[in-house]
Amino acid sequence: MVASLDGFIGKADGDISWVQSVDNYEKGSELTEEAIAEFLKSIDCYLMGSKTYEHALELGWPYGDVPVIVLTSRKLKSDKKSVQFYSGDLSQLVNNQLKVNYRNIWMVGGAKMTKEFMRLELADEIVISIMPVILGGGILFFDYIGMKQLLHLIDVKAFKDGMVELTYEIKKKAESMLTRDEKKGM
Repeated sequence: MVASLDGFIGKADGDISWVQSVDNYEKGSELTEEAIAEFLKSIDCYLMGSKTYEHALELGWPYGDVPVIVLTSRKLKSDKKSVQFYSGDLSQLVNNQLKVNYRNIWMVGGAKMTKEFMRLELADEIVISIMPVILGGGILFFDYIGMKQLLHLIDVKAFKDGMVELTYEIKKKAESMLTRDEKKGM
């Protein structure tokens, strides 16, 4: 996920034009097209919510022929053979279908989806790229998750454009911070 320093993943109207930084951090690494292509080759499957899917179609499909599972309860269509729509039990999808067929499953976008995957303990890592901007408002990446989640820092990378990428391992057995009545409402 790409976020502003104050934790927003988009402006209130969904605008993400701010993710293109013009900052210049001399000690940072160069983010080359070759490095991006090499990283993308390591991804076997993408998971995304329907809003992220629609946004990707608007911007120009960046996922090629890599399998994409779109989580949605809406009736959506696709002319892409690599896209499948799924509405159902996420644990069953991940544990019985995806993990047995793919090595590196990448979840793209969406605070709602991220929160649900963390709640169900289906995510192994969080990679968040912090852009050098404070938006002051918009769509939060982590809003009220309802649990304490311990993380283990795996890697930190700083780039010439001022972006900092943080990679965390998600420790299992999150501690719920919800009351018994709040849990009933979920």
